[in-house]
Amino acid sequence: MNRSLRRISIAVLVMFVLLLVNVNYLQGFDAANLASKPGNSRAFYAAQNQYQRGSIVTSDGKVIAASKLSSGNDSIKYQRYYPSGPEYAPVTGYYTIFGATGIEAAKNSLLSGNDSSLDVRKIIDLITGKTTKGATVQVTVNSKAQDAAWNALKAQGKPGAVVAIDPRNGQILALASYPSFDPNDLAIHDGAKLNKIDNRLLKDKAQPLLNRALQGTYPPGSTFKIVTSSALLTQSPSTTINTNVDSPTTLTLPQTQHILHNDQGEVCGDGSGQAPLITAFAQSCDTTFAKIGIRLGANALNDMAQKFGMNNADLTIPLPVAKSNYVIPASQALTAFSAIGQFSDTVTPLQEAMFAAAIANNGTLMKPNLVKQVTASDLSTVQATSQSELSQPVSPSVADSVKHLMLAVVQQQEGTAYAFRQDVTGVEIAGKTGTAETGEVSLNDAAFTSFAPFANPDIAVGVIIQGGGYGASAAAPIAVQVIKAYQQAVGNQ
Repeated sequence: MNRSLRRISIAVLVMFVLLLVNVNYLQGFDAANLASKPGNSRAFYAAQNQYQRGSIVTSDGKVIAASKLSSGNDSIKYQRYYPSGPEYAPVTGYYTIFGATGIEAAKNSLLSGNDSSLDVRKIIDLITGKTTKGATVQVTVNSKAQDAAWNALKAQGKPGAVVAIDPRNGQILALASYPSFDPNDLAIHDGAKLNKIDNRLLKDKAQPLLNRALQGTYPPGSTFKIVTSSALLTQSPSTTINTNVDSPTTLTLPQTQHILHNDQGEVCGDGSGQAPLITAFAQSCDTTFAKIGIRLGANALNDMAQKFGMNNADLTIPLPVAKSNYVIPASQALTAFSAIGQFSDTVTPLQEAMFAAAIANNGTLMKPNLVKQVTASDLSTVQATSQSELSQPVSPSVADSVKHLMLAVVQQQEGTAYAFRQDVTGVEIAGKTGTAETGEVSLNDAAFTSFAPFANPDIAVGVIIQGGGYGASAAAPIAVQVIKAYQQAVGNQ
């Protein structure tokens, strides 16, 4: 054999060996991973005929996704269905012959029964002759809080989202997005019909498939003043909530001709040009916080924003979360705008809830999570989510100061959310309104972030309404309804 043929023979032999190794790896070690891939339609057909897919339930036991026997002449044994469809679509996502989203995707291997952690259970089922089922995923959502969030969004009628978090452990109590879609429309076994429905949803200008709670990003407006205040109180320990700060009626921004006004030309405090920090925060005076932003500088604001969770591209709950952005401005004038939640600041509704949650939890931000536990068909626990700290944005003393700033927004007469101080009987709410300018008054986005009860917070709520106008009128009432429903659910009312 000449040298060229020998080289070719060796190369072919090496390729056969590599192919053999790859086949053995795929079949012996990666089979479960391949089987659980959402795009594997063959796996979908096999799974739906072999195992009954596990259910998804809320923390208080409401079934929000389940499988039942298919009807008629369907060649696929089990049919996926969603009892509360659009309301829980941002949580469950959908499971179809072509793919999956939401918890259906994030916990697919467990729901489908293909996860290696269920192998022992499957062997027992085989021996005992029981029908093998996928695992049940229990999410952290409270059905009463979710109902309140969804119904309030529908009644408001504009695109938006609500996220509620237990600040003590990061558990997500409500996650609603409007407009939504009905995952039952996609959980069908007719591929051609499914394609038509999917295309219609994708082309819908209302974007019902967009999970605004996690994937929509919007200007935070004045809710960002929580970050600005936190930076000030951290950088200047001698400053208290009663310290007088510069609060002019108008402010000419550095190196520009631009004159910044408070909302509707409002006078901050007594009009003297000085006002206690707590008064400026309650009134949401833009000139005050623009000046504070210039004084602190963009880097200080950026550092604090990141501690609150912004600029984090890796956050999952385990659903993927869009990055909330703080972009360091190139000038003092733009820094002034960024300090009041304008310029290029953008946040998700989840991030809005995280602002309040960190303050409510004495300055510690817990990692948000949507899954409480996963149980096998015999009710044994397969997975349990443990709480973990995401960051420590501020010290307990600074958090206490910002708590009182947020309380003033709702409880003091000059506060922008004073109208809602008694909407939840016996429960003090603290919060911050935000109105993000978009160029047209009728299109301003409304935001509100809040926590309650003030003395012992167990819920933090973030709301953003696109084109809602003022945060106090469009977003705050929704948060109040969610807080009220949750307090009733846990027996605080």
